[in-house]
Amino acid sequence: MRDEVARRLVHASTTAVPLSYLLVEEITWPVLQALLAAALIAGLALEAIRLLVGLDWRIFDRLTREYEEDNLAGYFLGAVGMAVVVFAFPPPPQVAVPAMLMLTIADPVSGLLSSGQLKTAKEGYVLLATFGVATLLAAPFVPPVAAVLGGAAATVADGVKPVIRGYVIDDNLTIPISAAVVMYAALTYLPASLL
Repeated sequence: MRDEVARRLVHASTTAVPLSYLLVEEITWPVLQALLAAALIAGLALEAIRLLVGLDWRIFDRLTREYEEDNLAGYFLGAVGMAVVVFAFPPPPQVAVPAMLMLTIADPVSGLLSSGQLKTAKEGYVLLATFGVATLLAAPFVPPVAAVLGGAAATVADGVKPVIRGYVIDDNLTIPISAAVVMYAALTYLPASLL
């Protein structure tokens, strides 16, 4: 249980990425993109060392799950997911920031509420809590309908863990991407009267 809480705290600490853009004047969109690109390069190097060379630092033992031992770790996939939305969805409209917040806040909340065991789907009350938190995080950035649809996309990405050829599709990758895509599509294709 202690490792699970530590995992969630590390996960939530990445909220500094979207918050830095919102709160620090010097962190412009291009600077945020550069920071995430640097994080991807550093993460890729760490993962290459961990998976190919076999360097097994104690921190990896505590912060990675069993299914991540021979696959890319969740922290790296989270960095990939955030980088994708930051590069693919620059403002306006602002969908990348709430999508990242859904990953860094709603996902840890969901993880703390669930059992921590890998399941194909999470319990109903966990999904409801995830949806509520994700939707509230999007509400300051997009109209209500887009926030609800983005929250629903994040909830599905968090709540359902598909396994393809033995590889778990990690929600750290799918939460920000699916939420950003759905919010952007809603803002782009739905009539303004529905938003």
